[in-house]
Amino acid sequence: MIDRSGDGPGAGTSDGVHRRNLARILGLVHYRGPLSRARLTALTGLNRSTVAALAARLVDLGLAREQAPDQTSRAGRPSPVIAVDPDLVAVAVNPEVDAVTIAAVGLGGAIAARVRVDVADLVTPERTATLVAEVVREWRGGELAHARFVGAGLAVPGLVRASDGLVRFAPHLKWRDAQVRELVEAATGLPTAAGNDATLGAIAEHRFGAGRGVDDLVYLNGGASGIGGGLVVHGRPVLGAGGFAGEFGQNRPGIDDAGDRRAVGGVLEDEVGRSRLLGALGLRSADEPALAAAIARAVASGDAEVVAELDRQRRILATAIANAVNVLNPSRVILGGFLATLAEQDSAAMRAAVAGQAMPAAAEDLLLVVAALGEDRLLVGAAELAFAPLLADPLSIAD
Repeated sequence: MIDRSGDGPGAGTSDGVHRRNLARILGLVHYRGPLSRARLTALTGLNRSTVAALAARLVDLGLAREQAPDQTSRAGRPSPVIAVDPDLVAVAVNPEVDAVTIAAVGLGGAIAARVRVDVADLVTPERTATLVAEVVREWRGGELAHARFVGAGLAVPGLVRASDGLVRFAPHLKWRDAQVRELVEAATGLPTAAGNDATLGAIAEHRFGAGRGVDDLVYLNGGASGIGGGLVVHGRPVLGAGGFAGEFGQNRPGIDDAGDRRAVGGVLEDEVGRSRLLGALGLRSADEPALAAAIARAVASGDAEVVAELDRQRRILATAIANAVNVLNPSRVILGGFLATLAEQDSAAMRAAVAGQAMPAAAEDLLLVVAALGEDRLLVGAAELAFAPLLADPLSIAD
């Protein structure tokens, strides 16, 4: 969780203190789930009456709900429980080469609705905005008519400038200097933010998933557009000078066995790729669960071509991970998308290959795990972008 205690409107004034304390309470129930007022008092160090007043204000703003206390928790008068209001949602969008996935994500990280729109041709920024507007319009008139939409977040597989959300280059989508953020904002009427998909995946896993409570981690995302990465160092996401940090897929891995190479002079995502797995399986396309299921069936049936391709990609991926471990010394490496499937097919071999190529001291406490949020990770990360202004200043919803 990012510490914003010194930020926000009126910092240092009584109004600023009130806003910061509201943000602390809302952030705690957003990231940790429902908490009793007694627990919030212990976590914040504020007195009970202040916490009660802050919780009541969040309820008045429609950001939180007060629930009945847990009668079995302990002796004494039970404390009311504060939870986020699940009707407050952000629109999360992940455009890819084969589909655009759009989700409504509730405050607290739960997916309220999801739509995957398969595309035969590369989707343009304009078409992306149109699709998002159409889906949001349907939701507002149907299953999410009760919801309050606060914003939209875009998880884009490419270089996204941190300062303004401009997509400088998304090579697989063939987007260059694309103002997709502005297009979605204009089409939906919702304040919109954009970021790199893998960076947002790292943020989601750090706050809600396999990286929760971990200060130093590397996240690698395998999707239809290749391999991206995200970093958390000392508990904070690392974006780089322009917002372009974490492009592990563009590194050139060392490949010991020349027979493993498929692309002369290729980068990591040229060698380790979802399309190569689909080719070995004889499939044209598949979403993440379908691909994982197809691989499991092929391995179970002893399909030699699929097993060989899995082994080849694992060897190369292990080298890339070991290089990252040597440079960054994370305590955890998290794999998402088809990279998680690669690791899960032979997790012991993957861990051994990484440990065998990393410096022993850097790898001795390393955990190599798969993304806990599964196919939700990029959408939850995109929603975090949309929720960021509200989490920083809950009173902004009333301004």
